[in-house]
Amino acid sequence: MLKNILPLLIILMLSIAAKAQQADSTLKKSPVKTLSDKQFTQLISGEYLFDDIEQVARLNHYPMPDAALKFKKELSLSPVQVTKITAIAAELHRKRVEMGNFIVTNETTLDKLMKKGTDNGSIIFYSNRSGLYYGELRNAILQACLGTGNALAPQQITKLETLAAHN
Repeated sequence: MLKNILPLLIILMLSIAAKAQQADSTLKKSPVKTLSDKQFTQLISGEYLFDDIEQVARLNHYPMPDAALKFKKELSLSPVQVTKITAIAAELHRKRVEMGNFIVTNETTLDKLMKKGTDNGSIIFYSNRSGLYYGELRNAILQACLGTGNALAPQQITKLETLAAHN
């Protein structure tokens, strides 16, 4: 019996390892020490990276546009609502890509400054600039949530929260 189980375990482990390598093959190599390949790829592609950044909106019943579009059929969104929320989602994606690229550029600059040695003023400037970019990204996400919430009826928001909690 042990003879039969051992080959199965080896095959299972190899298939899991192969699947993990396949998933990682889509990641771009990060040129910045402070960003993992996954973080770098998410930042430059506009993927969602910060789970807690929209929390204040979600807790106050302002949903993400992608969540509303995911359940457009269940929410019975009108064509006008779909058009409006799709535009909000597109603008949010554009802003994520823009800010992601700024964040990567700024992190690269900080890395270069620290590597070669620098003055306090440069570190202050680029560190504060990091805060500006993250703040701009947060603002874009919260504005998108606000716009999405305003495009939905209260019953639709309640239903969306129920649907999202079950998925």
